[in-house]
Amino acid sequence: MNEKVKFEEKMKDLESIINDLENGEIDLDESIEKYTKAMQLVKECDSELKNVEEQVSKLVSENGSVENFSIEE
Repeated sequence: MNEKVKFEEKMKDLESIINDLENGEIDLDESIEKYTKAMQLVKECDSELKNVEEQVSKLVSENGSVENFSIEE
């Protein structure tokens, strides 16, 4: 089964990889593998965040039309 991994799980995996890399107790080959996996996770999380940001930036008005959302300062 190819289940979709939740954003939070990806972030936990990324944090774990970062800790492993910072620890410095893994060999070069494993470091490269972990770095590659981390970059893939970053790309996936960034894409998900951009998608959510796009969804949140639009609101549906009472008449059903989509309007851009902006915060007035």
